[in-house]
Amino acid sequence: MTHGHDTPSDAEIITRVIEADVNAFEILLKRYQAHVVNIVKRHVPPGQIEETAQEVFIRAYQGLSRIKEKDRFRQWVSAVAVRTCYDYWRKRYRSREIPMTELTGDHRQCLEDVLAEQADHLNQESRRQKETAELLEWALGKMSAADRMVFELVYLEGLSGKEAAALLGWSVANIKVRTFRCRKKMKKTLSELMEKENASFKN
Repeated sequence: MTHGHDTPSDAEIITRVIEADVNAFEILLKRYQAHVVNIVKRHVPPGQIEETAQEVFIRAYQGLSRIKEKDRFRQWVSAVAVRTCYDYWRKRYRSREIPMTELTGDHRQCLEDVLAEQADHLNQESRRQKETAELLEWALGKMSAADRMVFELVYLEGLSGKEAAALLGWSVANIKVRTFRCRKKMKKTLSELMEKENASFKN
């Protein structure tokens, strides 16, 4: 991020904070608050966005002295935000099941489209639809916290394995394995749901 002559750079602010000018951190907070909130709201429930974003900045403040490239604070705080979201799910994970009996005809059609890969792997357009969002949240609730984060970053946000690995602090190989596994898990979960729906539909 470039700043005017009178505006301190991220690196300058970080140095000031490390040298005990605690109030200078507020400049970074205001500068990147919207960016952090934008990341957080893609990964945690609406009611947890504010609290999680606050946790991101607490962790960022505590970790400033460990930043090796002080001019890359934006990339660094992005990784802190993603890992904080991952920790949220790791600590508080709960499945959000849609009762089978409450699946509508639209849900069934959506399931068929996803399983037939006509939805282009739950692309941006289809994710705006209420039915797909509900099915996706239900299926994500069946994954581990780690697989959920990988699925969201790679399949829903379109990041490369290398980009996701950098944000989570994992190896690219780990991301590739999880990417393959969580896609397979997603298909299996939705297939099983479809089978149960078909069985109950016939009875």
